[in-house]
Amino acid sequence: MDGGKDEIKPLRDQYAEIAVKGHVSSARSLGYSEEEIRKVPEGAVQLGLGCGNPNALAQLQMGQTVLDLGSGAGLDAFIAAQRVGPEGRVIGVDVTPQMVSKANQFAQEGGYTNVEFKVGRIEHLPIADAAIDVIVSNCVINHSPDKPGVFREAHRVLRRGGLLLVSDLVVNGELPPFDSPGLEVWKEWLRVACGRSEYLAAAEKAGFSSITVTAECLYAGPAVTPPLVGKITGLQLRLQK
Repeated sequence: MDGGKDEIKPLRDQYAEIAVKGHVSSARSLGYSEEEIRKVPEGAVQLGLGCGNPNALAQLQMGQTVLDLGSGAGLDAFIAAQRVGPEGRVIGVDVTPQMVSKANQFAQEGGYTNVEFKVGRIEHLPIADAAIDVIVSNCVINHSPDKPGVFREAHRVLRRGGLLLVSDLVVNGELPPFDSPGLEVWKEWLRVACGRSEYLAAAEKAGFSSITVTAECLYAGPAVTPPLVGKITGLQLRLQK
């Protein structure tokens, strides 16, 4: 930012308001099982803002160090903490101080001693080089105006052979005007959204040795006129350093 325009301020303000006022989560409809969320603090479930359930959550192993990019109120981080066990560690990074405060509150109330949440930009992670085994990211990278920077940072903090597993959204075709009724929650993302090829190219240029699209489907999006159906694609990715 360095004195220039803060491009993510509108988005940060939006998520700060959600943290304060609350949000009704669709975690169960996104594929999270009752078993996965049963032990997660209810507040984190209610403030869940993802677009999918990263397959990484099912692949995590005991003792691993996991980083959650854009951790919000901590839903994925708390599930990950159960999977890596007391010998493992989970770090959540989020740009919204109010969300980080909520997540740390939920961690304390839930007795999670292997989880910590930090305020930070995913383009400039407050994490040391080669410190992470697995990164998960649930519908967050698409919000960044500097996606190549996000993937470079992810590559930097991963250990050799480490994994980045992502659920995210990309756009296809022409979009309606950002000020269309019904797009209030979506417009800040749509301003910086990119297509599938651009998204994957940014990941490839960051240096990942393997990039696999593990799932892909059309995402309905909000009810607006003209409709966004067919213009947003949900991706699940597996990237290896």
